[in-house]
Amino acid sequence: MKKAPIFAAAAVLFSLAACEQKPEEVTSVSKDPQAEALKNAPKVELPPSIAASVSMRCKDNSIVFADFYQGDKQVLIKETKDGPGTMLKAPAAGEPFVAEGGFKVTGTSKNATIEIPGKGSRVCHA
Repeated sequence: MKKAPIFAAAAVLFSLAACEQKPEEVTSVSKDPQAEALKNAPKVELPPSIAASVSMRCKDNSIVFADFYQGDKQVLIKETKDGPGTMLKAPAAGEPFVAEGGFKVTGTSKNATIEIPGKGSRVCHA
């Protein structure tokens, strides 16, 4: 009699193993509705990093603070270290940096001629 329950249990397990049904797969991941738009989107250009952050002493004994960016197309000019700055841009590397209002910087982070409206042109060096 003891063999009957073991034999019955083995028969039930054998019949369940024969049912090859896949379990339902539940996931919290759904398709991205913007996947196609993102796939076809143009590449994004990251802003340049700062190549040199310098304080420049000018011939009139004033100081100008400048952040020169990678790619040699942008420079941020400030008249005080923590004050507001003006972003100047060059159309191509090596050309003068300019901004509206008459701002102009010609040169590099080591030696530059800086023109600020109302202050005139100054020759400065780091």
